[in-house]
Amino acid sequence: MPEQSSSGTRKPVTTTRLRAMKSKGEPIAVVTAYDYPSAQLAEAAGADVLLVGDSLGNVVQGRETTLSVTLDHIVYHAEIVSRAVKTPFVVADLPFATYHGGVDATLANVARVMREGGVKAVKLEGGNEIVPAVRAAVGAGVPVMGHLGLTPQSVHVIGGYKVQGKQSAAAEKLLDDALRLEEAGAFAIVLELVTDELAAQATERLSIPTIGIGSGPRCDGQVLVFHDILQYELDPMAKKFVKAYANVGAVVKEAIREYVADVKQRAFPEERHTFHMEEADLQRLYGGGAADKE
Repeated sequence: MPEQSSSGTRKPVTTTRLRAMKSKGEPIAVVTAYDYPSAQLAEAAGADVLLVGDSLGNVVQGRETTLSVTLDHIVYHAEIVSRAVKTPFVVADLPFATYHGGVDATLANVARVMREGGVKAVKLEGGNEIVPAVRAAVGAGVPVMGHLGLTPQSVHVIGGYKVQGKQSAAAEKLLDDALRLEEAGAFAIVLELVTDELAAQATERLSIPTIGIGSGPRCDGQVLVFHDILQYELDPMAKKFVKAYANVGAVVKEAIREYVADVKQRAFPEERHTFHMEEADLQRLYGGGAADKE
């Protein structure tokens, strides 16, 4: 259950709290958020962590990959989400190629996301190759969440959206990368599309929480994309690792269809949706009542 204060209100989630949840075996619930109402709804529903993911490139911008998402995009959405909530721990993705240009450039981008976006932490994709960036950010006082397995920013190198860690060599590398990220100071690691067996090994060997997406039930927590949970799109595509809890897209489409039909048939607006002037003002404006206007 969410930790509460003496007054009964929910306490803000912190990195310390997330570690304690792992220690106690309390699952961590993470959901993506990109705007004010979705963030507020996720908070009200009890989400522990909100991720302002570069998945906004797919579900908000309608692009095939996350590569087009810029730092400006992340800052914009992060500021909105951060302002909307009080208790969830808000994390923002650093977009493609914003943390590979050296420590100084990385820290400048991290600082901008933290300062302008108002988030509590940043998430970086990759293993040993990003350890210097992780160390630098943590050294500057910024919590860092790692991301291993399927790393969408490297989708063209990986060769598509494929399950990772099926072979022993790949599994050993992922475990080594996870340990190196932990040593560098990461407070948690997302494991995306990783085999259940490998995710379980990583969860057992790491002292920091693992957050799975398509990586089986044995991670310390789970993350899903807001739009996948709700099927908030026109034609949702079935995904093996996603459980849909509603079909919001169908509801939205039907509601708008009814609105359009009412407008076409002049059934909306009705009298109860309409405002009128006072009779005295009508007299002054038209020299008489509504009938004189006609």
